[in-house]
Amino acid sequence: MIGRKREREELNRLYDSRESEFVALYGRRRVGKTYLVRETFGGRFSFCHTGKPKGGAREQLAHFGKSLAEWGAKGTASPKSWDEAFDGLKRVVNASKMPKKVLFIDEMPWMDTPRSGCLSALESFWNEWASARKDILLIVCGSAASWMVRNLFKNRRGLHNRVTARIGLMPFTLGECEQYAEEQGLVMSRGDIAECYMILGGIPYYWHCLRPGLSLSQNVDSMFFVENAPLRDEFSEIYKSLFGNAEAYEKVVAALAGKQSGMTRADIIEAAGSGIAGNLSTVLDNLECSGFTRRFRALGKRKRDAFYQLTDSFTLFHFRFLGGRTADPSFWQSTAQTHARATWKGLAFERLCLQHLRQIREALGVSGVNVEAYAWRHTPDDTFPYGAQIDLLLDRSDNVVNVCEAKYCSETYAIDAKTESSLMRKLAVFSQTTGTRKAVHLTMLTTFGLVRNAHSGRVQSVVTLDDLFRS
Repeated sequence: MIGRKREREELNRLYDSRESEFVALYGRRRVGKTYLVRETFGGRFSFCHTGKPKGGAREQLAHFGKSLAEWGAKGTASPKSWDEAFDGLKRVVNASKMPKKVLFIDEMPWMDTPRSGCLSALESFWNEWASARKDILLIVCGSAASWMVRNLFKNRRGLHNRVTARIGLMPFTLGECEQYAEEQGLVMSRGDIAECYMILGGIPYYWHCLRPGLSLSQNVDSMFFVENAPLRDEFSEIYKSLFGNAEAYEKVVAALAGKQSGMTRADIIEAAGSGIAGNLSTVLDNLECSGFTRRFRALGKRKRDAFYQLTDSFTLFHFRFLGGRTADPSFWQSTAQTHARATWKGLAFERLCLQHLRQIREALGVSGVNVEAYAWRHTPDDTFPYGAQIDLLLDRSDNVVNVCEAKYCSETYAIDAKTESSLMRKLAVFSQTTGTRKAVHLTMLTTFGLVRNAHSGRVQSVVTLDDLFRS
């Protein structure tokens, strides 16, 4: 298995626990949740079930009954209620010879249809029976982050504080995608892998759609732009499968997609419409929980004045290139050298760096130092008439602030006189308006390194694409 070492260790630790454990495993659609559980436990299951997509209460119960029958329960082929269904699960557990009874319920949000009683039956099963035993590992899995948060993490009724472990499965890193590509027989340079990541993110299923023998451009066309392309309609499916009110989520991400540097709550309401205001906190929390956005505060601002930034590569790619629904089946190949593609690469590379903050810290040698990542901007005023914006500041406890500047280039990047002047002004505005007493280090985030010339003397450190591939 590629990556997932920490998650597998945690699952095995819970398996070896001397108490019964209730695990909530969450993560966005197609990130590999089911694969992780099945590969970790192999033949050690006592029961497995997957909710039926778009099925009503009767269909869900009948489907659960079939799973009970497959795992040895008798007389429960078609339970009439969820209480009856979970009684059948008790019989499966009692009949199991496994020392630890691993019960895997996948996509449980699909099972919890309105007024079906599924959640209350789960509460009774765990609180009144399973938790009193010492030999049960219950794993409830779901892509619908809003359901997982509301019903398992923030439950104020019978399941309040009952989950004993939470495992959030995040997308692959660049280094893990490189390993996955090699395993799939894909011959790709690190530049290609980075560009592919800027399109697909680190979602294993999307990388599985890549075909050996094709160039990256040919693969992108085959996945998105040819007739009946497998990922052409994936955007709408993502949000429908994850969130109950998909329209509100799509409005918020559409607003965030238009502002690279992030937006405040007030900005989002203005851009997406006042109709989302009452539900905005829930929407933003669920997007962050699912890994689509990040929340950060600008340096010097209060926590409640947070900014929200869209970080999901796939969503950003959709708004940039798929919204217009081009009919050209070779769109990605034919636009390779255009200004629009060059502009996109620059912006997408900034986002790629934000997705690999741990690797940047390691490259700077500050893994053991407390580091806060911020953004910062200054609007021209009477005190200081020049505006400036910094998308990534690393505020370090060792009395240093790294001002990070990301530059995508197909070769070693060379700072010219104009760029040097712009960078020096940015540093000056930052130092004078914030009044920081820390040393301000200019850090260049580049694809293939930095040319040392007459204009690069102020640069204190360089992080390259190879650094982002660190495991």
